[in-house]
Amino acid sequence: MRAVVIDEVRAQPEVREVSAPFAPDGGVVVDVRATGLCRSDWHAWAGHDDGITWPHVPGHELAGVVSAVGAGVQRWRVGDRVTVPFVCGCGRCSWCAAGEAQVCPDQEQPGFTHWGSFAEQVVLHAADTNLVALPESVDFATAASLGCRFATAYRALVARARLTKGEWVTVVGAGGVGLSAVMIARALGARVIAVDRNPAALAVAAELGAEHTVLAVGAHGEATDVEATVMELTDGGAHVAVDAVGSEQTCATALLSLRRRGRHVQVGLLPPVDGHPRVPMARVIGWEIDVLGSHGMAAVDYPGMLALIDSGDLAPQRLVERVVGLEEAAALLPGFDRANVAGMTIIDPSR
Repeated sequence: MRAVVIDEVRAQPEVREVSAPFAPDGGVVVDVRATGLCRSDWHAWAGHDDGITWPHVPGHELAGVVSAVGAGVQRWRVGDRVTVPFVCGCGRCSWCAAGEAQVCPDQEQPGFTHWGSFAEQVVLHAADTNLVALPESVDFATAASLGCRFATAYRALVARARLTKGEWVTVVGAGGVGLSAVMIARALGARVIAVDRNPAALAVAAELGAEHTVLAVGAHGEATDVEATVMELTDGGAHVAVDAVGSEQTCATALLSLRRRGRHVQVGLLPPVDGHPRVPMARVIGWEIDVLGSHGMAAVDYPGMLALIDSGDLAPQRLVERVVGLEEAAALLPGFDRANVAGMTIIDPSR
């Protein structure tokens, strides 16, 4: 099969012919019809994730068709249309049994713990725990956009922040996760402020329902006072803030935009800076801010989100900005942390 292969940390990705996979016991092989290009894939390329064995095939947001089924799989057959969370549980532990596979201590993640979906085929383990059936009304590109960014934003706002109608939410970062959060927050009846450095991304956020947009840099590249702007717009700060980027600056901006006793949800990965990222903990303590992590969403929680998509209340397909082939994805990955993308990039391995 054809796949995007990375030989070592920060090496130029290349499209190559590699051996086709086989279905392990309890697992399946999926023919990849669509897979997302995400900032998390860039973190893997950059060496920010421990445990990756090189050479490596990235890719963790995917949808496709089951093409082979391993021994012991009960729920899935060849030809089934499926997607999968980017965090796959072991299917054996108490966390998986409780429906909390996203924090499984023995979790696997395609594109991190094993070869991923920037390829014509991918192996998925513990299929009966992790696979999600796709309704015919949801196309493969839309389904691929769910696996990391949309599902993560959905769980971050619904299950972690418990966002309610009428509350203010500041979304820092208007990429795939951030725009997903804007759409979901509006569907929940919240009032949204979107923050980004890219005017085009903020324009998309406004189209998706952001009541206000705030440009994080001025005309000459200088930082703007986002926190003061949010405080004024919301009469004291947002109830909920989401860092959908993952940097010291964006985390601090999100935290400092909150009102007293607000809820901060950290979604973007925070790579270490001089050891550990610095976070304004004095504000967290003094204002009694709740700091919440959100790490994907288990397969058992997908039906509620898929029902809202099927009904038209959520439209993640609006977030897909472009579809590329494997060769273009290989070229794009090393610079994806600097890309001004107003939406999601989806890879079609057949291109």
